[in-house]
Amino acid sequence: MGRDIAAAERGLKAEELAEEEIVDRIFEAVIDQRLPPGMKLSEAALCEAFGVGRMRIRQSLLLLSSREVVELQPNRGAFVASPSAEQAREVFETRLMIEPNVARLAAERATPAHLELLARHLELEAEALRNNRRRDSIRLSGQFHVHLADVAGNGVALRMVKELVTRTSLIIGIFGSGGVSNCRDEDHGEILEALRTRDSNRAAQLMASHLEHIQDHLDLGGQGEPPSDLVAIFRT
Repeated sequence: MGRDIAAAERGLKAEELAEEEIVDRIFEAVIDQRLPPGMKLSEAALCEAFGVGRMRIRQSLLLLSSREVVELQPNRGAFVASPSAEQAREVFETRLMIEPNVARLAAERATPAHLELLARHLELEAEALRNNRRRDSIRLSGQFHVHLADVAGNGVALRMVKELVTRTSLIIGIFGSGGVSNCRDEDHGEILEALRTRDSNRAAQLMASHLEHIQDHLDLGGQGEPPSDLVAIFRT
C-alpha cells in the first residue's frame, strides 16, 4: 500500500510543471503585455493556475527575480518588475556606450563561419516577423546583439551585452507597441552587410542608430490596466 501511494506521488510530481516552464510562461505573459508592470503575483493564484505547490511557485519567482523580471518585496510579495523611464534610459545609455564598439570589433574579427551564423539568424528573425510572433521577434532580436558580442571576441563585453539584452527585452515587452518588436526590419541586415565588407566605422554608426531607434519608439510612460483574474491569464 505504501509503495502504491509513493508511486502515485511520484507520478503526480512528474506531471507537475518544472520551475523553468513556469518561469517561461510568466515571462511570456510579461513580454506579451498580459501582465502589466507592478502587478502583484499572488502565490495562491499562481498555484491554482499552474496546478503546483507553493514551493515550486516560490522557486520560480526567485528565478524570475534573479532575471529582474519580478521584484520580491519583503512582507508584500512578488510583483512584475516596473522599470522607471529613467532606468530604461540608463539601460540604453549603457548600450550606446558599449555596442557600437562591439559592432566595430565584430566587423574587424568576423570569419566566414560567423557571417553564415548571423545570416541564418536573420532568416529566423524574418520568419518571426512574417508570422507576427512578437515574443519570438523580441527574443531573436536580442540574440542577434549577443551573437555580435560573441563575434567581437571580448568575454567581458559579451557578459555585459547579455545582461543588457535581458533588461531591454523586458522594457520592450512592457513599454513597446503591441504586435511589434521595435526593431526596423532592415537594421540587422545592414549591420551584417557592414561586417561582410569589414566597414567597422559603418557598423558602429549603424548600431548606434539602431539602438536610438528602439529607444525612441518606446512609450516609457505607458502603463497597462491590471487584469482582474490572474488564474485566467494562464489558463487561456
